[in-house]
Amino acid sequence: MTKFRPFLGAAVAAATFAAATSSAFAADIPCSTAKLIVPWKAGGGTHIIFSTFEETINKLDVEPKIQVVTVPGQGGNKGAKEARKAKADGCTLFAIHQSAIVGYLNGRVDFTWDAFDMVAQVTSTPELIGAAGGVPWNSYEDMIAAAKADPESLKLGATFGSTSQFMWVLLEGLTDTKFKYVPFDGTRERITALLANTIELATINVPTARKYVATGELKAFAIAADKRSKHLPDVPTLKELGTDMTYALDRGIVAPKGTPKDVIAHWGEIFKKAAADPELIAAMEAKGTDVKWVGPEGYAAWFKDTYDAHEKVAIDIGMFKK
Repeated sequence: MTKFRPFLGAAVAAATFAAATSSAFAADIPCSTAKLIVPWKAGGGTHIIFSTFEETINKLDVEPKIQVVTVPGQGGNKGAKEARKAKADGCTLFAIHQSAIVGYLNGRVDFTWDAFDMVAQVTSTPELIGAAGGVPWNSYEDMIAAAKADPESLKLGATFGSTSQFMWVLLEGLTDTKFKYVPFDGTRERITALLANTIELATINVPTARKYVATGELKAFAIAADKRSKHLPDVPTLKELGTDMTYALDRGIVAPKGTPKDVIAHWGEIFKKAAADPELIAAMEAKGTDVKWVGPEGYAAWFKDTYDAHEKVAIDIGMFKK
């Protein structure tokens, strides 16, 4: 063990400490820029969030840098398949959320979250119950009453086999309602249809609600969070309205199975640095997203608990059979 030498100059000591700190999570990654696969179209919430992380990381004094690559299709499963097959050398990362669970429970893919190695959870974005501006209801209670009065008549936009469908499936079970699902490939398409009054309902996020609720083009009936958003203080929580439910998109980073532990630790530390950046935190807050960094072990535990909860619901409603 190297002893501290008092005669070292301050500059030399600082440089020595910096080198030691840097090497603490250094890893042998054979690329100067790693690919971060985002399995949704450009312009959607997941793409915007990880593009912000890309910009922040590439300003840091770290290697490798990252480049976001969108691989949309199949409700996020096309990108998941590509990431799963990638070489486990740290040069490919995958942006993930609960769609990795829902796609499996719906039978669209034969693998789920544990087909990857966890790197870090980074953000959490609560969902809102959104409606087209032209619908005749002005409250959550009115919407539920209409759904009960005429089951499977209210047109609801969702990406089949993804979280945008599963949240409504959960709501159906809690409120004894049934909706008419209309398939869309991604968030942008759903919101466009909602704005055009082609569909009546869909999940929306805080930035979308802030932009269009004020103009009357959309309505926001409730937020699936523990507390109201400071950006939308007039929108009540589902719990306030008598539906004991929260639902957020919890986004994170994973790597192909078998990625060396030192490489996982390396990327975990890089995303931890980015998550602490004040400009990134401010950008996320403006999007109604909380920065929520959790390391590999904690993220794996979270995913297991989240999977178990989703599986139970999927079994109860007959979606999934063990």
